[in-house]
Order: sequence, then C-alpha cells, then structure tokens
Amino acid sequence: MDAPPPSPSAASHASPLLTVQDLRVAYPDREGKLAQVVRGVSFTLGRERLGIVGESGSGKSQTGRAIMGLTAPGAQVTAARLDFAGIDLLRCPERQRRSLRGGRIAMVLQDPKFALDPVMRIGEQIAETLRSHARVPAHALRQRVYESLEAVGIEDPARMARLYPHEVSGGMGQRAMIAMMLIAGPELLIADEPTSALDVTVQLQVLAILDRLVRERGMGLIFISHDLRLVSSFCDRVLVMYAGRVVEEIAAADLTKARHPYTRGLLNCLPRLGQPQHPLPTLERQAAWGEEHAGGAR
Repeated sequence: MDAPPPSPSAASHASPLLTVQDLRVAYPDREGKLAQVVRGVSFTLGRERLGIVGESGSGKSQTGRAIMGLTAPGAQVTAARLDFAGIDLLRCPERQRRSLRGGRIAMVLQDPKFALDPVMRIGEQIAETLRSHARVPAHALRQRVYESLEAVGIEDPARMARLYPHEVSGGMGQRAMIAMMLIAGPELLIADEPTSALDVTVQLQVLAILDRLVRERGMGLIFISHDLRLVSSFCDRVLVMYAGRVVEEIAAADLTKARHPYTRGLLNCLPRLGQPQHPLPTLERQAAWGEEHAGGAR
C-alpha cells in the first residue's frame, strides 16, 4: 500500500518559507566539551513536503527541534542563517519566538502516549494551544476545537474532546496531536515520525490527512522519518542525513537514482517481495561520510 502521491510544487522554491544555512547543534559531554549532533545542515523549504530520513542518531529530530527552539537545556545552536518568513529565529526576541512556536510553526511529535498530557482531556489540551495564540470567546473556542478534530477525520468530535489520552487508540491520539498543532493555523508543520507507532492502514489515513491539509492550507511540511520508502512516496524532496550531516538531497521521484553510497545502502536494505536476499544485506559505512567536507548535499 502506497502513501498519497505528492502534490505539484512547481513554485515551492519561488519564495522560501524557511531558509537554513550551516545549522549546528552541540551538547556538552561529561568533560564539558561540545559534541556536535547536527553539523552544517543547509536547505530551503517552500510550501511543499520535504522529507528528512536517516538512521536513529543521524540528527533528524535535533534539526527539527532546533528550528522550533525546543532543544534540550545545555544545547548550543548556531547557524549562518535560520530564517522563517523573514524572521531571524536565532536573534529574534524570546517572546516573539514563543509566539511563533505553536502559532505559525508547529511540531507533531512521534508518540501521543508521551506527547499528550495524561491528566487533561483532549479537548482542553487543544483549546489551550489556541488560547496561547489568540483571544477566543468560550463558545467559539469549543467550536474551533470540534472543527479541528473534524479536520483530522474524527467523526464525533464532541465525544473525542471529552476523553483522556489513555482512552483513545494510537491512531486517534496521533490525530488529536495533529489537530492540536493545526488549530492555530501554522504556515510550517514539522512532523517527527508521526506514523512510526501506527499500523499500515492507520499510517495511510494519517498521511492522507497531512496531504490534504498541506494542499488546502498551503503549508510547508518537514516530514522526519526513518522509513525511506514511505518518504519517497509521500514527499516532494528528500534530505538524507548521516552523522549529523546532509549527505544527499534529491527529488523523491528520483530516489531510486540516488548516487551517494549511504543512500544506496539504505535502499538496498529495503525488503522486496518476491526477491529473497541471502544473506541479508548490511549497511557498510565509511568514516569519510561524517567528515567536514565529505560529499555534502547533491
């Protein structure tokens, strides 16, 4: 089963929504020395779907969190340029950064069991997000919550709003997370492994929701995943990350023509029905891929 086909994005680079140049994220180790987990990442994003793929620890999530301003305490984030719609995200006042976060820029985390507050009803959590960015009368607020739940395919939004996170399935919890992030009308949505805990059928439903919302609202979407096949069928462009770096940038439709040996290795490790492989392929790594000027995006 394949994800919804990518929508046209011919004008996606005409006026970049997000510009990232030489983004670096570092954390102090036990000896106090800084260890870089994101090293020189650069890309632009229009109103399109950009996939970021790579193994665990490649820096995908840290890149998304740095854009949001949600890196863990102690992190050092630098960039030659980190610009969202003309706003310098690293130098703007903290109050402005907070107003952007959850308002014009939103992030869907990968597991609703941990991302949702277990002691608050789902409707209250969604309403709290909107109240943080706009003054809305109580009666209108309730209606906005119901509308946001309906937009992600919830058939009985009033009932869903009354439930606690532990009372809903993983798929419904993920839809509630998406509704919460979209209620303030963001222009940029970062989805960090939004389907990793879901079965294939529910995955496709969530992807269809994201696809429709991106097309209808004209948002930019950064889709972070370890699933190369899923990203290639859902996104417009793909960034492949290894050891904190972008080693290849390629159109999703051309992913099978990737040239970098790391991307080729990831593709070769994908199982294929009707084509048993013995022994199973393993990914061979080269130290040069993680070095400062080795390869880079293509």
